[in-house]
Parts: sequence; structure tokens; C-alpha cells
Amino acid sequence: MKGFAMLEIGKTGWIEKDYPTCGPLDAICRPLALAPCTSDVHTVWEGALGNRHDMILGHEGVGEIVEVGALVKDFKPGDKVLVPAITPDWNSLEAQAGFSMHSTGMNSGWKFSNFKDGVFGEYFHVNDADGNLALLPEGISPMEGAMLSDMVPTGFHGAELADVQYGDSVLVIGIGPVGLMSVAGAALRGAGRLIAVGTRPVCKEAASFYGATDFVSYKNGPIDEQVLEMTGGKGVDKVIIAGGTVDTFQEAVKALKPGGRIGNVNYLGSGEYINIPRVEWGVGMGHKNIVGGLMPGGRLRMEKLSSLVLNGRLDVSKLITHTFEGFEHVEDALMLMKDKPADLIKPVVIIK
Repeated sequence: MKGFAMLEIGKTGWIEKDYPTCGPLDAICRPLALAPCTSDVHTVWEGALGNRHDMILGHEGVGEIVEVGALVKDFKPGDKVLVPAITPDWNSLEAQAGFSMHSTGMNSGWKFSNFKDGVFGEYFHVNDADGNLALLPEGISPMEGAMLSDMVPTGFHGAELADVQYGDSVLVIGIGPVGLMSVAGAALRGAGRLIAVGTRPVCKEAASFYGATDFVSYKNGPIDEQVLEMTGGKGVDKVIIAGGTVDTFQEAVKALKPGGRIGNVNYLGSGEYINIPRVEWGVGMGHKNIVGGLMPGGRLRMEKLSSLVLNGRLDVSKLITHTFEGFEHVEDALMLMKDKPADLIKPVVIIK
């Protein structure tokens, strides 16, 4: 089969690979819709995960099952399925402890384009099919379903990590597709004032749609100074970091009230250390909590998120700004994510 792969750090290309092997609990799918991610960009061009050789990229997609293992109970060939970017081993001790995304090791629930070939192939393998796949409901297109793989659950997890409560003032740093879903997740959890950091008009328009009430531009000076001015020097209750660099944490801590919480879902692709400002962190005693986490994967998550879409609570179509038809355009879509033109939020490739 053919796949679009990371050949080595800084280099991609089309390669031929063997058809994947289906274990007794697993499934093999062919893609119906695929979406590249900024994580793919970090992986290839920043070497964030270390070198990967001839590894098929991609972890966002909707598929059609072509083969299931002998012990799979709930799925069969021909089923159209939502495929989460994170596919844990559900019988692991880590999953039993409540951290399925770290099953068998830190971040090891993230298998696609990390430890094994991803979904940018003519066929792809899904471990623990009953625990990780979900049926694509009628009423959700494959293109919309691809947004449920990673963008929605990661953004929503930012709101969970920050523990957004009714009436909270919330700062969302970065309003790319994940940040937009952090805005949407915070709004659904009851945020009051919702300040978004971003400059591109297409993203600001979408952020307003999803619930942002105010905007800050990093081009106008330090984020924390602007937020403190907007809030009369008090800062915000919660911060969600969905973009930026290792230095972004300094501004987040400074903008946060004592007793507040920072939820980070930004993939830090470079930098060695995160610096926390000593004084603004309350000299170590400010009760300013920082939590970073990989989003939960699995079937239940997919089913709950699809329910939000089906019942009109969430419109993911605002994320999709560019579409392609044909598997051969996976490369074009990935390069869009790398180059990030001003009118881009998210590209999707439809495969018939």
C-alpha cells in the first residue's frame, strides 16, 4: 500500500509499505476523510519526537472498516467509524488508574505517527477496536467527523484541565483549531468573560462564533499586561494554553489570579525548559496551578463528542476552511498546515 510519510527529520515523501496486520482485537480501516495537524509539522520539521524513519504520518481521520480481528464484538467490515487520535490500551494499569492516554508509558496512548504508522495510508491499523472506534452517526459527514479525532477533544480537554466553571473569566492563548475548540469548550462549561489571544481575522471571526467576548493581540505587547489592564489588575480565573512556546507560560502565570488554574494542551515542539516567574507565582505559594495533559481518546469520548454535534451544541464546520478531494492531496493539505496562510484554519482531504 501507499502512504505519505516522514522519511527523516525535515523530510517527507510517498512510500510503499506492507498492508498492516490485524490482531484479534484490532481493525484495519481505509480512510474516508483525513486532516493534517500542526503536530505533524512539529514531528517532521522540528524533530519534536526525535527522528522517525519512513513512518506514515497522520492521526486525524474517519475510516471505513475493511477487516476486524476474531475477538472484535461491535464492529464489522463496511462500518464507517470515527477514529480518535489517541488509541489507548484499555487493559493497561495506567488506564485503570484513570490515565488511559499514558497507557504503557507517558503519552503512549498516542500511537498514530508516533510509535506506529499513522492514518495517511491507503489502509491503517487500529488497536483495541471495541475500545477505540465509534460508529460515524448519520447526520455527521466524514469531513466533520475528522474534526472529532483531535481538534475537538484536545481543545475541550484544555477547558477540563483548567477546570472552567460557571462565570469564570477565561483566557485562551492561541486560537488555531485547538484553541477555537478550547473557546467552545470553555463556553459550554459556563465561562463568563472569555478573552482570546490571536490576530488572524478568520480565527477571530470563528472565535467570536464559539463564544469569545474579547480579544488580545500579542503584537500589541505582553499578553499579561493587556489582560491585567482589561481586568483592572485582577487577572483571570483560568487560562488555557493552546498555542505559543515554552515562554508562553510566563505570561499565563502573570495573567492568572491566585488560586487560578492553567490548562495546557499545546504541543511544545521545541525548547528545553519552561520558566515560571518566581514573584508572580507567589514566590512558590500563590496557588497558581499548572496542569498539562494529552487529550483522552477512546470510543466513549468519540460518542459523547458526536452527540454534541448531532444535538446542535457544537458546529465543527467553522473549523474547515480548505478542502481537497483525492488521497494524493494529503501532501498538499499538510504543506498548508506547515505554511499557515492567513485564511487557513483547517484543511480536510476527502477520499471516495
